[in-house]
Amino acid sequence: MTTPIVEMDGDEMTRILWKMIKDELILPFVDLKSEYYDLGLVKRDETGDKITIEAAEATKRLGVAVKCATITPNLKRMDEYKLHEMWKSPNGTIRSILDGTVFRAPITLPSIKPAVRNWEKPITIARHAYGDVYKSVEIRADEPGVAKLVFDGESGKHEEVVIQNFKGAGVLQGMHNVDKSIRSFAHSCFKFALDTNQDLWFSTKDTISKKYDAQFRIIFEEVFQEYKEEFDKRGLEYFYTLIDDAVARVIRSKGGYIWACKNYDGDVMSDMVSTAFGSLAMMTSVLVSPDGNYEYGAAHGTVTRHYYKYLAGEETSTNPIATIFAWSGALRKRGEKDGLKDLMNFGDQLEGACFDTLNSGTVTKDLVNLMEGVDAKAVNSADFIAAIRKNLEKRLA
Repeated sequence: MTTPIVEMDGDEMTRILWKMIKDELILPFVDLKSEYYDLGLVKRDETGDKITIEAAEATKRLGVAVKCATITPNLKRMDEYKLHEMWKSPNGTIRSILDGTVFRAPITLPSIKPAVRNWEKPITIARHAYGDVYKSVEIRADEPGVAKLVFDGESGKHEEVVIQNFKGAGVLQGMHNVDKSIRSFAHSCFKFALDTNQDLWFSTKDTISKKYDAQFRIIFEEVFQEYKEEFDKRGLEYFYTLIDDAVARVIRSKGGYIWACKNYDGDVMSDMVSTAFGSLAMMTSVLVSPDGNYEYGAAHGTVTRHYYKYLAGEETSTNPIATIFAWSGALRKRGEKDGLKDLMNFGDQLEGACFDTLNSGTVTKDLVNLMEGVDAKAVNSADFIAAIRKNLEKRLA
């Protein structure tokens, strides 16, 4: 390696797996150069969450990061960890600083058939990670009254529309988005489609939301003109349709494309796709910024239940595959950016060793009942990683 990657450590069971993966599958084979940031909840609390901001800024500087799963605290976690504050999601903070889009794709095996039987290739969900209901404001109207949407521009322009004339109690919500974020989302989607050589689908409900959703469609069409020539050259398609039509098309499709969704749609559809393909533990996550910075991680959380078992001295069979693929993806991208073919090859061989292990029937407990045509045997996490190392050594011999 010539340029370091940003390494973001995390919490609970995934933190335990993180060290095992580094010790067994990375450090014996790679002269690892990384800038290490501990994003474990304890360190975030100690630093007033400044370490999360530092890690994001380092990713902008170095261009490639790999991230372990982290806790987003609630009231229970505040008490458990004696926190000074209920810190925000590290993923949200990093996404905001990088102005990035999250791409989630399942890791597929011949022996694990998706619930939708005609799906033959992975479907990647691109989620716009800004605005919508996640930055909304809400009011509980507990009496009759008039609710209005008001905009006062700096120029003195005043716009006002009635949302509802309430005859009794109800609720109302206001949400927003900004052109800059939508444009960055579009650029990230088109660049990632070219990066992975896949078609891009995009869907909203602009027939109903004639200004909000329509603005997404308009900006995507504008941005696509910058990429159209390269799409045409490669025989790739950019396809827009309504969200309900997209859902129907996705179910009928064979897969093998990127499906770009607004924030809420992407949140829901990524869980649907991961479950339909078999297991959230086999779902990768890549954050891509419009200026070409990448952060690789797993789509799942910190596996709290297994962590408590681990602390009690019990054996666990936690699936590390998505976290291993975060490492392989980051190292391959670092090799690609720096022109290091051996590092790119290592990323490929590490993933190949994972497939060799899984296809042989050596798996973690969560996959045993999902596999068909394979005599699957569940092993603990340490033995599973050890089996991957053996296959990796064979591939690199």
